[in-house]
Parts: sequence; C-alpha cells; structure tokens
Amino acid sequence: MAQTSPLSMFDVSGKSALVIGATGSFGSAGARALAQMGCDITIADMNAEKLEALAEELRAEGARVETVTEIANSEAAAQKIVDGVVGAYGALDMMFVATGLNDVGYIEDQPYEKWRAVMNANLDGYWLACQAAGRQFAKQPDGRGRGKVVVVSSTRGRHGLPTGYTGYCASKAGLDGMVRALACEWGGKGININAIGPTVFRSPLSEWMFSEEDPGKSTREAMLERVPVGRLSDTDDLMGGLLYLLSPASDYVTGHTLYIDGGYTAE
Repeated sequence: MAQTSPLSMFDVSGKSALVIGATGSFGSAGARALAQMGCDITIADMNAEKLEALAEELRAEGARVETVTEIANSEAAAQKIVDGVVGAYGALDMMFVATGLNDVGYIEDQPYEKWRAVMNANLDGYWLACQAAGRQFAKQPDGRGRGKVVVVSSTRGRHGLPTGYTGYCASKAGLDGMVRALACEWGGKGININAIGPTVFRSPLSEWMFSEEDPGKSTREAMLERVPVGRLSDTDDLMGGLLYLLSPASDYVTGHTLYIDGGYTAE
C-alpha cells in the first residue's frame, strides 16, 4: 500500500459540509473551521438573523455558504435541511450536529415536559438529522467517497452530576449509544459517525464560570480539581478533533466518543 501524504489525509477542500446548530458557540466555530479548510458550507439554525450574519462573515472570507432556517426537530425539517444542501451543491459529504439544551432540575421537582424538551433537543433531533443524512448518503454514488457525521456529546454522557442533570446526562448517554449503534449499522455503507465529548468550554452559556466573582469562581475552582491540565477550554481546543473526525484521516474510526476534556474523564 502506497504511503499517503500526512497532510493530504486532512484535506476536505471542495467537500459539501452541513452544520446544524450553526449559531451556537461550537457550531459557529466548526462552520468557520470547515470554511477555512475549503469546504462548501450549508449552515442551519432557527435564528435567521444570526445565521445570515455568520454566512456573510464566511462569504467575506471567500467561502461558499448556503443557509437553511431550520433545526432537525421533525422529519420534514431534517429533510428540508438536507435537501437544501443537495440543492446547493449536489451532494452531502459531511454533517456536524451541534444543537443542544439543558434545563437543570432535580427529578422530584422537574416537570416531565422539561425532561422531554431536553431529550428532544439532545437526542431526538440528532436521530432525525442522522436519518435524513443517512438517506442522502445512500443515494450518492460510491465514487463520491465516505459520508462523515460528527455529533456533540458531553462528558456528562459518561459521568453523572449531583445537581439536577438527569435529563442532560441521560440524553448524552443515549446519544453515545446511538453513535455506537449507527457505526455498526452504517459501517458497511461507507459512513462514519463519531461524537465529540467536551467538558465545560467557553461560550455565552458558560461565561459565568470564567468570572473572578462567585458563584463563577468557586464553581470553576471546584471543576478544575477534576481537570488535570488545570484550565477550562474554549472552542479552539475542539477544532482539531472535529477536523480529524470529518477528514479522511479518520476513515478507520467510527462509533467513538472523543473526549476533549483536559483529562477530566481520565480520573
């Protein structure tokens, strides 16, 4: 077997890439990274104003960008997103799903409707996106190459938390299980699916933890006792893993949750 150039293994230029949840911190960072790597981008989310602002930013840097104002919260919506990709670029090569929700509440007090909202956002929506993408991958000619899917899980899919995270932890554990099952289901079809499991990374939702005032400071310090590298992360820390899992370099990797967590899950 001929030796492949190491750099060429990470080449995704010209690929059609879909990012669902593109206006969130991880989603927008992923869209920027894929655009800089030369992908043709489709970004999807519900906030049309933020979506168009991101699209204009990426276009100003020379990227080809389409927008779809939807998230995968029904079969019809998921199909509309994938149809938008195919209508723009003729095919779908890779999909990154970065939607999510947490509604903290102790099980004795939390209404069932809030549990269902978390499960719908963190598990059902991912299943619907994968269903629509899988159907599209199956239509594409073998010569198109592998389909790649990356979803956003969490260290909370592996570790519990004593502060009202039953819905969130259960949803992420379910997502990890779905990734493993789909890896088995899709393995013979040339489709890879993997998850990224971050711990706390800097975003508008977690900004309070980076404060020098309490409760942010005390919460951060307690968290850092479990993070061997001694700091919390930001989205830049996550991009290397994302690009690896969407590139040919990971063609023999599927069904895996890659924890980018500063060693949190090592303890």
